[in-house]
Amino acid sequence: MTSVLVTGGSGRLGRPLLQELVGAGFEVRAVSRAARPDAGGVRWVVADLTTGQGVAEAVAGVDVIVHLASAPYKGRYTLKVELDGTSALLAAARQVGVRHLIYLSIVGADQVPWGYFRTKVRAERLVSEGGVPWTIVRGTQFHGFVVEALRAMARVGVVVADPGIPAQPVDAGDLARHLVSLVGRGPGDQIEEFGGPEVRTMAELAESWLRARGLRRRVLRLRVPGRLGRAFRAGHLTTKARPSGDTTWEEYLRRT
Repeated sequence: MTSVLVTGGSGRLGRPLLQELVGAGFEVRAVSRAARPDAGGVRWVVADLTTGQGVAEAVAGVDVIVHLASAPYKGRYTLKVELDGTSALLAAARQVGVRHLIYLSIVGADQVPWGYFRTKVRAERLVSEGGVPWTIVRGTQFHGFVVEALRAMARVGVVVADPGIPAQPVDAGDLARHLVSLVGRGPGDQIEEFGGPEVRTMAELAESWLRARGLRRRVLRLRVPGRLGRAFRAGHLTTKARPSGDTTWEEYLRRT
């Protein structure tokens, strides 16, 4: 039986991924910095990517690693997770002959002049040069991430959206199922992309979310300035890659 280790297993994508892997018949273990009881067919192992403690033990006997762990917008800790953690994981994987490492990145990471995106590209380079057969999957923004941003703005009474920015939100469950297919397929030693089924403007997403939640808020249409705004409006957060997810924005809103 193929053994799969997941980092970031308690996160937005990690939770459905663990369920999908167990359902597909894989032997599944997941990394946590603190001890957790095994549950639902998942064996939890203790390791800290930022220090390397426990990483070798977590990787021992593993065939495939799906590396989801991230800590965006947390300063130096972000770098420790994304760069030090990825390096530690690769070193342990090389040592035991892991057959495939799948790393989750972001669509547009190499095109958008944003600090966190640059960090993801640095981590991608570590993976592609790390001596372990690999696949990098760049995903578009999760539905839930978009909702969190809209909810935060709605609390202050207005939702700001650049009407020229196209977005392609993806369902975490759809991406989880795609990752499971990659585990079964094997390494491609390439960067792939995966997005949602439709491209909408940020203003359209905001308006439909407000309607679905019965909220009366003004949508203030403002252009994001500078190089960042130009990169967003150029469509760098979207992809034409296939396959793609199936869950539309409205379907997600009805479900949640």
